[in-house]
Amino acid sequence: MSAAKDSGFILDPRIAASTLPWRDWSLSQVRLMNDRRFPWLLLVPRRARAVEWHALAPEDQAALHQETMLAACALAAVFPAMKINIGALGNVVPQLHVHVLARQPGDAAWPGPVWGAGTAEPYGPGEAEALLARLGTVLDEAT
Repeated sequence: MSAAKDSGFILDPRIAASTLPWRDWSLSQVRLMNDRRFPWLLLVPRRARAVEWHALAPEDQAALHQETMLAACALAAVFPAMKINIGALGNVVPQLHVHVLARQPGDAAWPGPVWGAGTAEPYGPGEAEALLARLGTVLDEAT
């Protein structure tokens, strides 16, 4: 990835405050939502002022799709999810970001949406690192 394409990218402070950094993929910064109730990744394309998926350059659209599928497959491999939810809403935070989360009957928001469901429960010491290590192992074995 060229530095020019990353030029001007600034992570929205609301995303930074509610997530934990994990990895940088070719296009996206991959972050873990800091809410232990849900296995939940967030992909943020490192493109200045990106708001809509369809407005990205075609190669970035394809890269975001591939990275979203990679995140979904990793979550499905690690968690006994009935459904992998994928969403790019942007109603509150307009910066383009894609939510990828594993849902299971009986989770804290089931069967409703996770947004606004109760209060986030931050990960305890070592919990986020352990979860991300499991996801990383699955990804490293797949590639």
